[in-house]
Amino acid sequence: MADLIAADDVLLFVNAAITSTGQREFHSGAEEQGLSLGFLHRYLLVNYRDLYAATLALDINDHNAALIVRNLLVTAAEADVEQRRAEGRLIARRLELLPPQRVYALFRELRRARVNNRRTRAIMRDWLSARPDPAFDAVKYRGAVKDAVRHAHLRPDGELGSFLFAFRRPAAYTTPILETWRRAHYDQTALYALPYTVAEGFAAKHRIPRAAFLERIAPRLTRLERLRLQESARERGAGAVRADLTTMPLTRLASYVLGLSLDERARRRGELTEALRASARRTAGDQAGRWGRVVAVLDDSFSAYGSGTKRRRPLAVALACHFLLEALAADYTPLWLSGRADALLVHPYGATPLGERVLDGLDLGPDRLVIVSDGWDNAPPGLAGEVLRVWRTRLDPGHTCGVVHLNPVYDAAGFDVRRLTPVVPTAGIRDAEDLVALTELARFAEGRTGLPELRAHLDRRVAAFLGEDT
Repeated sequence: MADLIAADDVLLFVNAAITSTGQREFHSGAEEQGLSLGFLHRYLLVNYRDLYAATLALDINDHNAALIVRNLLVTAAEADVEQRRAEGRLIARRLELLPPQRVYALFRELRRARVNNRRTRAIMRDWLSARPDPAFDAVKYRGAVKDAVRHAHLRPDGELGSFLFAFRRPAAYTTPILETWRRAHYDQTALYALPYTVAEGFAAKHRIPRAAFLERIAPRLTRLERLRLQESARERGAGAVRADLTTMPLTRLASYVLGLSLDERARRRGELTEALRASARRTAGDQAGRWGRVVAVLDDSFSAYGSGTKRRRPLAVALACHFLLEALAADYTPLWLSGRADALLVHPYGATPLGERVLDGLDLGPDRLVIVSDGWDNAPPGLAGEVLRVWRTRLDPGHTCGVVHLNPVYDAAGFDVRRLTPVVPTAGIRDAEDLVALTELARFAEGRTGLPELRAHLDRRVAAFLGEDT
C-alpha cells in the first residue's frame, strides 16, 4: 500500500510539472496555481528527494525544471554525498537543455536567495565555460552574465572582463561582436549584425522605423523569432520576415495557426495543413503508422481558450495532437466536441459534452482511444466518467481497447490534472511532441503498478537522459 501511495504521489507531481507554469488558467488564477505548485514541489522534495531529482529526466516543462534545480541547490545540506553526486549530474544535463535565458534567470534567483555553496558555484562555472560563444551571451544577456560571473567568483578571460565590468571601456574591441555592440551606439548600420533582442533596443534609440528595421534585421532572426514576428512584419510591409513553417515545432506551430483569423486560415489552408503534417511526421518518427486504429476525442469547448496569459494553449495542444495522431495511426478518426470536421478552423466555443463523444469513439471499435481535454465534463456532468467506468469494468475488462486521457491543464484546487475516472489513466501534457512518452507513463496511473515499477521506469529514463548504457 505504501508503494502505491508513493507512486501516486510521484505521478501527481509529474502531471503538475508537465502542465503547470504557475500562470493563470481558465478555472484558476496565477496565485492559486503558484501556491498549489509550490506545495507539491516541497512535498516531493522532503519525502522522495531522489525521485524528485529524477523527474528532471522526464518531459517536464522548463518552469518546473528550473524550480527543481533551485530547490535541490537551496537544500543541498539535506542531501547525502551519493544524492548530491546524482543530483549534480542531473542538474548539469538539464541545464544544457534549458534555454539560456531561463538558466540565467535561475542563476539570478540563486544569487537573490544567497545560495553560494561550492557545488552551486561549480555548476555555474561549468555551465558558463561550456557556452559555445561567451561573447555572444555577454552581449545578449549582459546584466545576467555579470550577475552570474560575480556570484560564481569567476574572472572572465580577455576582453570579456572589461566589456562586463570596466568603467572605462577600451576605445575598440578585437572580438567582433563586442566591437559591433560598441559601434551600434553611434552607427545605425552596425546594429543589424547584433542579435534581434539587442538590435531592437538600438533601433528604438536611433528612431528607426519599425518596418525598415524588420526588413534589414530579417537575416539575423532565429526560427522562432521569425514565427513570432511574421504577421506583424507582414502588416508593416516587411516581406523579408518569412518563417519556414515546415521546420517549426508542432505545438508552437499549432499555436501560430490558431492565432490567425478564420479567414486567413481558410485562405492559407494548403500551406498551413502541409506544414502541420510535415511537423507531425517528423515528430512521429519511426512510430508513424504503427498505432493501428485510433480514435481521438478532442476538446474545442470554450474552456479550451485557456487564459489571457496562456491564450488558446489547451486548444493548440489538442490541434497538435490531432495531426500527430493522424501520423501515428494506420486508421484515424478525430471527434471534436463541437462536431466540426475541419480541424484547421477549430476555435473555442460551447460546452464540454465529453460523454457523448466518448460513446461515439468507443462505438467505432478502435485499438486506442485518446482523449485530449481539460476534463471539465459538463454536458451532462460526469457522463464521460460513467461511460468509461462501465466500458472498462463491464464491456472491456481485458483492455482490448487502450484508453488514455491527456490533460493540458493543471487543476490547482485538486493538486493534479482533472481526471474523468479512476479506471482510465490520465497524464498531464504540455506539448504534443511528448504524447508517445506520456502514453507510456500514463499506464502507471491506473493503479495496477507500484513504486518498484515506477522506479525502474525512472531509472531507464535517467540513464537515457544522461547518455548511459542501460
